[in-house]
Amino acid sequence: MHIEEWLESVPAISVYLLVGLVIGLESLGIPLPGEIILVSATLLAASQDHINPYILGSCAIAGAVIGDSIGYLIGRKGGEPLLAWLGRKFPKHFSAEHVATAERSFHKWGMWAVFFGRFIALLRIFAGPLAGVLRMPYWKFFIANVLGGIIWAGGTTAVIYSVGKVAEDWLKRFSWLGLVAALLFGLCSMLVMKWRSKKTKATAVTEAGPETAEPEPVPAAD
Repeated sequence: MHIEEWLESVPAISVYLLVGLVIGLESLGIPLPGEIILVSATLLAASQDHINPYILGSCAIAGAVIGDSIGYLIGRKGGEPLLAWLGRKFPKHFSAEHVATAERSFHKWGMWAVFFGRFIALLRIFAGPLAGVLRMPYWKFFIANVLGGIIWAGGTTAVIYSVGKVAEDWLKRFSWLGLVAALLFGLCSMLVMKWRSKKTKATAVTEAGPETAEPEPVPAAD
């Protein structure tokens, strides 16, 4: 079976459910490649007519909003112990440095941290749980959550689908290349985030200053 025939045989409902589930779990606080899945599924929709981009975008929005809301409720009930548990389960994503960075963003920007956090890979998994832990008023969280989910998920779907349709003939012949390109894009995003995290950590260490040097021992008197 050729790759094109295989792609045409993929049930549209499975693509919709996969996108909504992965983005929902990521928004809930579980480190998953939601952006990679959304971009890949949208490129697939651009090359396969049986996948409706409007339904795909709606599922992505629903997953983002519902996942963030569940994460908020869990964070509100779990409090600080929840962050400690997440730090043990996912040390690369919920380390003390990452949590501290996210908390500073929330204290500085408030509900806008939830909105803009939707566009940043690291903050995307923090937004819901951390807003609950910090007891942000739910109405503020809800507004920022819904707006961020619509613009991020809906906007990503619209832009990627439009680009995909422009190259529709190319995608139909080499669909697998489109998926590989999407995966590489997501991988590059992850590497950039890791680089930024290391840079932030190095800056924090530099600002803290060198540790106080121990006094040299005084030679004993003759």
